[in-house]
Amino acid sequence: MRFLTLCLATLAAPVAAHEFWIEPHAYLVDGETIIKGDLVNGEDFEGGKQPYLPQRFVKFQTFAQGKFADVPGRVGDNPGLRMDPIADGLHIFSYQSTPATLDYESWEKFQRFVDHKKFGDIRPLHDARGLPESGFTEVYTRFSKTLVGVGNAQGSDGFTGLMTEIVALTNPYTDDLSDGMTFQLYANRAPRANAAFEVFEKAPDDTVTITFYETDDQGQVTVPVKAGHSYMADAVILREPSADLARDTGAVWETLWANITWGVPE
Repeated sequence: MRFLTLCLATLAAPVAAHEFWIEPHAYLVDGETIIKGDLVNGEDFEGGKQPYLPQRFVKFQTFAQGKFADVPGRVGDNPGLRMDPIADGLHIFSYQSTPATLDYESWEKFQRFVDHKKFGDIRPLHDARGLPESGFTEVYTRFSKTLVGVGNAQGSDGFTGLMTEIVALTNPYTDDLSDGMTFQLYANRAPRANAAFEVFEKAPDDTVTITFYETDDQGQVTVPVKAGHSYMADAVILREPSADLARDTGAVWETLWANITWGVPE
């Protein structure tokens, strides 16, 4: 396996989360327009744009109208997403990162992350495993998607093969959004019930509002949306890593990040 390492101490404090998302330059394009989008790492819908680096992902694909293709690129391309449409209709872009590690210098920093993502009381589990209060490592993997409407934008989201995945049950570019957007959250293709579902809403003036929801017993959640705004949602799994992954990375906790972005037309 290939791993990337990032020391938490180098990040601005306090650190609550470290989302990774795909942010298209336009969520609706015509069939003759190149689709462009940034690969972004940060928080609160703001962050640094990452170049196209194949060593950082396991797969990066697009799906539309029964077709799929790998997202092309050369090492260092920025924006990281740049390709011609493969069909007329809804395009689903799907990205799975390679695992990366994050070092925590203190329990307090990890606790802020745990509290923000609403994982509950993790400390007793941490202590019961005999883990140190400081100087421990998390390994994380990103499972990110975005929805881009091409031409008539017809179509629907679906599974793209990610281990944990947010599937939109509403097409934001063609469906009636008066009752909001409905999503279903999965882990290993099974609905993930009663999970925290964090939504970032970006207004046209770039003001960002964060709201937490919770999936129901079918893993579904409905999110109200506004015309002209763009959105990101994520849901994170925290678990003990497998023995092999722990050995290879030195990590004592593993997180799996499901993420999706979309826009709402004016």
